[in-house]
Amino acid sequence: MKSLSRKVAQAEASQTLALTALAKKLKSEGVDVVSLTAGEPDFPTPAHIKAAAVKAIEQDFTKYTVNAGIIELRTAIAAKLKRDNGITVTPAQVLVSNGAKHSIYNALQAICNKGDEVIIPSPYWVSYPEMVKLVDGVPVILKTTEKTEFKITAAQLKRAVTKKTKALILCSPSNPTGSVYTTAELQAIAKVVESAGIYVIADEIYEKVLYDGNVHFSLGSIDAIRDQVITVNGVSKAYAMTGWRIGFLAAHPSVVDAAEKVQSQVTSGPNSIAQKAATAAFEGNDDEVKRMTAEFKRRRDYIHAALTAIPGITSTMPGGAFYLFPNVSAFYGKSHNGVKVKNSDDMAQYLIREAQVVTVPGSGFGANNNIRLSYACSMQELEKAAARMKDALSRLK
Repeated sequence: MKSLSRKVAQAEASQTLALTALAKKLKSEGVDVVSLTAGEPDFPTPAHIKAAAVKAIEQDFTKYTVNAGIIELRTAIAAKLKRDNGITVTPAQVLVSNGAKHSIYNALQAICNKGDEVIIPSPYWVSYPEMVKLVDGVPVILKTTEKTEFKITAAQLKRAVTKKTKALILCSPSNPTGSVYTTAELQAIAKVVESAGIYVIADEIYEKVLYDGNVHFSLGSIDAIRDQVITVNGVSKAYAMTGWRIGFLAAHPSVVDAAEKVQSQVTSGPNSIAQKAATAAFEGNDDEVKRMTAEFKRRRDYIHAALTAIPGITSTMPGGAFYLFPNVSAFYGKSHNGVKVKNSDDMAQYLIREAQVVTVPGSGFGANNNIRLSYACSMQELEKAAARMKDALSRLK
């Protein structure tokens, strides 16, 4: 039998998906496991959105749609971008895809040639570097630290740009750190982007999940770089619609045309019923979004306080999204029952084994001193997880 693709063989599988699957497997086997892996709100999709989907089914809206997405949805997205983000695009500049992840991959396929460099701040979402590799690009990782709240500076970006740089991927609020870039920070970054003539893939999927007075600012609203910005968003996080698989990108017509060409050959347009539901999400009010965010904040406050009270754990306070990214490196080199914890992968395995708590090792996010915990689960689960982690970590000597 012929060998498989070398490119795919060298790519990493998603750690978040793998560990989420492991947690589900353990639960199915009767293990009382707490899963803090998936970035998936535990709330139901709002009723008016579900009603729109039911209506679509009843009206037999179950056929293929146009590749770019139904015009009603693209019109609603264009209106949302103008209203919420100060971004002016026509519906023709919007491409609806099978989730924001799909939109990012379409964008990378549209702009990258073999050997093009794509700058990615670290810690990063696990899929960014692997997607760049899959389109024959070269991920260039910019390290950040807790001291900078895990954010890059304009000066740092300027130093990283080379003749081979094609794009920057920037996520704010961030997965996995919850960091939120200020308007001033993004405006400074925009000046570097303008000067370098590179693209920015602005991943704004967590834009509505903000705390403590933080305000979301869209790079695509800056006139000087509007043609260089590819804005990516969707319905998964804000509207508790992860399984509906609707994301979108909005960009210059040439980028959208290229990305649409890719999609036409790979998936075609997304689910027809989910598109009707997403239209209702963007056209409706955000009352449920605000309610969910208030509850996320309550959970954030609890889990941050509970974990940082454990000797050896430090953590920045997330300004958005629903992840905590604590530093657990103080426990590296310690052992329990003859097993030593040397890195974040060992720590994640230790917590599964000793605490029945499933987290994601920071190694997958480019930050081996940390682990990622999602607090998009119930308060009851968070309380259980915190108590178990405290007990398990106390046994490391």
